[in-house]
Amino acid sequence: MKLSFYKYQGTGNDFILLDYRKEGMGNPFLFKRLCDRHFGIGADGIIFIKNDNNSDFYMKYCNSDGIESTMCGNGGRCAISFAHKLGIKKKEDKIYFRAMDGYHVGFINNQNLVSINMLNIDKNAIEIHSEYVFLNTGSPHHILFVEHVAEKDVYKEGKKIRSQSTYLEEGVNVNFVEILEDQTLKVRTYERGVENETLSCGTGVVASVIAACETNKIKNGVENILVKTLGGKLWVSFKKTKNEYQEIYLTGNVQFIFEGCITI
Repeated sequence: MKLSFYKYQGTGNDFILLDYRKEGMGNPFLFKRLCDRHFGIGADGIIFIKNDNNSDFYMKYCNSDGIESTMCGNGGRCAISFAHKLGIKKKEDKIYFRAMDGYHVGFINNQNLVSINMLNIDKNAIEIHSEYVFLNTGSPHHILFVEHVAEKDVYKEGKKIRSQSTYLEEGVNVNFVEILEDQTLKVRTYERGVENETLSCGTGVVASVIAACETNKIKNGVENILVKTLGGKLWVSFKKTKNEYQEIYLTGNVQFIFEGCITI
């Protein structure tokens, strides 16, 4: 059997995208093999585009371990770009799609940057502890504010926190965040499911910005907050109300890398 695939990356977070509007979902063991960088195509995860009755498509996301996971911000941005390539859209300027956590809107702006809106975040759901902040931006995130983030052993420290008893079997993504000048953040992330540091994590970047704002490490009212990851630059914008963070958008570059066919 031959499988047609497309490879995309969003600030270094790379994905295999599959058009499964007319096919079944396949085997988790196969997904893991496809993501293997030595014996497969190689990727941080797989994204399936499926039909959805109430939106342009349904995005199913699996980590590179082959297991279905929660929302992926950079993966969602790649799915938006992929949907444009396939001509999947009911409206001229925007894409509406459903993911595990709910419905999202995305678009490609004049600079060919891809934006995705994230779901609102209830301030009461943000846990501020003395040493870290926890919040869920479609995926769970543990935020640590550090100095000299470039010197951190993200793999070792992140792996230890990822599986600590607080987070049970589900685990957590671990973000190491340095606050730079001019309201800029530098973020490195250990991702569960990938079980390693990735070059970028979209939901982690959003979580880091919200955590920095909620703990007054950056000023409120900044419209576009720049975040530097190992894979490139991302921007986060939002509207802060008394009880929620609303109109949250994650924006950054997406690149179509190649397409191909693999025998399975």
